[in-house]
Amino acid sequence: MKFEKNNELDQANLRIIVASCAISYVALLGFLPGRSPATYLPVLLYYAGFVVVSIGMRQAIKRWPGHYPARRIFGMLGDYTGTSFGLVVGGETALPLYAVMVWINLGNGMRFGSRYLAIATVLALAALVVVWQLTPYWQEQPFLLPMLLTTSTLIPFYAHLLLERTRKATALAEAATREKSRFLAQASHDLRQPIHSIGLFTACLREARLGEEERRLVDSIDRSLLNVSQLFRSILDLYTLDNGRVQPKCETFAVDGFLRELLRQNSEAAHWAGVEMRLVPSRHWTRADPGMLATMVQNVLSNSFKYAAGRPLLIGVRPRGEGLAIVVCDQGRGIAEEHQGHVFEEFYRVREARDKDVEGVGLGLAIVKRLGQLMGLAVSLRSRQGHGTTLTLQGLPKVPAQVPRAVADQAVQAGMLTGLRVCLVEDDHNVLQATSALLQRWGCEVQAESSPFGLASDCDVIVADYDLGPQATGIDCIDQLRAQRGAEVPALIMTGHDIDRLQGALQARGIAVLAKPVRPAELRAALRGLRESVAAPVV
Repeated sequence: MKFEKNNELDQANLRIIVASCAISYVALLGFLPGRSPATYLPVLLYYAGFVVVSIGMRQAIKRWPGHYPARRIFGMLGDYTGTSFGLVVGGETALPLYAVMVWINLGNGMRFGSRYLAIATVLALAALVVVWQLTPYWQEQPFLLPMLLTTSTLIPFYAHLLLERTRKATALAEAATREKSRFLAQASHDLRQPIHSIGLFTACLREARLGEEERRLVDSIDRSLLNVSQLFRSILDLYTLDNGRVQPKCETFAVDGFLRELLRQNSEAAHWAGVEMRLVPSRHWTRADPGMLATMVQNVLSNSFKYAAGRPLLIGVRPRGEGLAIVVCDQGRGIAEEHQGHVFEEFYRVREARDKDVEGVGLGLAIVKRLGQLMGLAVSLRSRQGHGTTLTLQGLPKVPAQVPRAVADQAVQAGMLTGLRVCLVEDDHNVLQATSALLQRWGCEVQAESSPFGLASDCDVIVADYDLGPQATGIDCIDQLRAQRGAEVPALIMTGHDIDRLQGALQARGIAVLAKPVRPAELRAALRGLRESVAAPVV
């Protein structure tokens, strides 16, 4: 509906512009040698009235938008009547006004479809016959009317063929887009599960008593899994950005703590790449979407690990104008000037002979650029070959510092999950086994269930997958257990589906959510938060 309303309003605007141009042309005719302005005065007066009526019609379209066939046909009749009046009164000198007829015909057809193109064509042919009957000059030219009738028929017919081809191509493109969306949605869910379970199994192995050789093997598995996970997340990030489903959700936070946590999460990847990460301390606070900003910085760090391996990396925050900028500097080989304008393009990679083992498909910086545009941040790159690369994310607002939450020391945090009773509901056997084993290694008491039906539990926390088969969801399972207990038991959903689609239902019920594949550190932090909510006194 909105598409048609805009088209009709555009046609009304163009009608006023074309009528104004016609007035200018007819006014000029009166000053040609051998012509009298008085001859064209009736046309000018008529067109002036036509412009007034057109402005009124435009306001009506704006006030009452929608598809009104009678209004559109009335507009065509007015257009053809005005053009025909000018052609009859103006004689041979007004013949260029025929171009207005062609515009009326094609304009209505292109904006409103083939049906209106046919109606406009019939009205145009009728108008030409009327003008011929009322204009002696036209009658003196035996080939003029056939030529104009032929032109007024063939051009719309060709336009109709183009419209049909365009419509079919659009329908095919839309069908392909829908099919791609369905495929990606299903593939993302199906791929998240094994990546998620492998990550949890690897975390279990890491916490076991391993020898040096076995620990190296686990590191290799974890490193490969991290590469797959990052590539998978990059493709999904690009897909969600293409669909326009990502909107910033701003929070106020300390930039220093935010960056320290990011470096901590990337410490293993940095160790594997031989990169020493250094953070310049900062006391600045900002307001932004921490998830989007984390994705941006994460992608920049990943690039540095790939292309500046074995070199130190410096990251910090600098005041820029009234705001802040996050700056990441590496000491890699740098980027040649001819490539710097292209590195933010999708799938563009600067490849050299020694890069054959470097993972990635060239999406990282493209995602950084597009997320920056979404958040209103300027992303700039400065590089010199042999001297490294500096990437800057500029435009973060500077806000007053907040009172930070008290954080328990590391020794206390390590035991915060001991004795936590967790009801785990997951219909994928591998994920259920991996999650249960990891929670038990963290000291939790786990009740592992593969089905939500007939479930009873006296747990402290509920952890459920969202998709539990065709007849139940994780939200249904949590609602059932809460009703059974008569209390709002803290709950967490882990899902391979789009989080934004579930956000409303989850927030209304006070349920936390994590997107698969979940890193063990994310799961542990979420469970700590839920345990704190259990221990918090009710006010």
